[in-house]
Amino acid sequence: MKFYSLNNKAPEVSFDKAVINGIAPDKGLYFPEEIKPLPISFFEEIEKKSNEEIAFTAIRQFVEGTLPDNVLKDILKEVLDFEFPIVEITPSIGTLELFHGPTMAFKDVGARFMAQCLGYFSRSNKQEVTVLVATSGDTGGAVANGFLGVEGVKVVILYPSGKVSDIQERQLTTLGQNITALEVDGTFDDCQAMVKNAFLDKDLLTHMKLTSANSINVARWLPQLFYFLFAYKQAKSKGKEIIFSVPSGNFGNICAGLVAQRLGMPVNHFIAATNVNDTVPQFMSTKEYAPKPSTATISNAMDVGDPSNFIRIRHLFQDDFEALKKNLSSYSFNDEQTKEALKEIYNINGYIADPHGAVGYLGLKKYQKLHPNTYGIFLETAHPVKFLDIVEETLSEKLEIPSQIQKVMGKTKVSSKISTYENLKEFLMTS
Repeated sequence: MKFYSLNNKAPEVSFDKAVINGIAPDKGLYFPEEIKPLPISFFEEIEKKSNEEIAFTAIRQFVEGTLPDNVLKDILKEVLDFEFPIVEITPSIGTLELFHGPTMAFKDVGARFMAQCLGYFSRSNKQEVTVLVATSGDTGGAVANGFLGVEGVKVVILYPSGKVSDIQERQLTTLGQNITALEVDGTFDDCQAMVKNAFLDKDLLTHMKLTSANSINVARWLPQLFYFLFAYKQAKSKGKEIIFSVPSGNFGNICAGLVAQRLGMPVNHFIAATNVNDTVPQFMSTKEYAPKPSTATISNAMDVGDPSNFIRIRHLFQDDFEALKKNLSSYSFNDEQTKEALKEIYNINGYIADPHGAVGYLGLKKYQKLHPNTYGIFLETAHPVKFLDIVEETLSEKLEIPSQIQKVMGKTKVSSKISTYENLKEFLMTS
């Protein structure tokens, strides 16, 4: 399988080169040359398959020729060593819990998959790679954990000062070894702009090999399609049309869901639920894509004003707005609505969601008003304890701290503060 740049001004490359490059030389995102549908029998018999079997069948076409089958199976065995359960909220609504991994966030799968791939590829080319990543919350911790101790790989994480939760900050600043955290005086968009500038800097690129572990990287982005297949496997027996509501920031997760649909998964509609950073909901209403500076919210991992992966979604539908609208709805909600949703979910059956899941729930409820005969699944993308103060204050409930989080609570934060791209460049050139 080859991958091409969405800017169409760079050579096609194999999966390993796309992973190591992160972004194409023409600064476009990589996209697979083909998405071959899986046999209908795969979905008809999906309940009989293990998660590892489902993931292997789904991802194999994209990595063929670069990851031998036995290596891919070993990677998936290590990556998928926790559960992805659907918890029923009402007879027509369930939540897919994606927080049972080591950092209690949905990004654990993509980060670990990419780390394993990059570790395998770097063993053969003997060149040290620096992974440069911007985070608005959970990406940093997941990447730090996934790449910790991976030989031949250094990780530099940029995060906006004061705009991630205390637990999120501890997860990305306390590990040491090959992981470095840079605290940026600015927003997530500023962090992401610095990362993109680094990939444009010829001086820097002659000095070191850079790649990205944000969802712009194909090895971080594509494995997220597993979630939707695992959920379909569990919900298929409901006998209703299945729809997904995905809390969306950089839009990698929902884009992966649309790839699962393209593989043949019998799901016709997705909801991209956002906070007040409503660039995509506005586009779906006006057909005008107008990115803007991000606004800080209580669902901070979605504080993205110019989502990188939306270009992949538009490309998936050949920029046909009507085709896109048939498959995707998008709604935005503010912090007060999010808090009310946390209370509503809790009052139904005692379930404690996190702010991102609550936004997904709101998107689902809005869509189901016009489409009541559906079974909706909203994604619970992080454990509520990662947003301890907000959740406890909103629900007047004390949360138990899971063991994964207790491990980082007593550790000392280590980070370096930067405010400009020149600060970042100097750090990378001299570290």
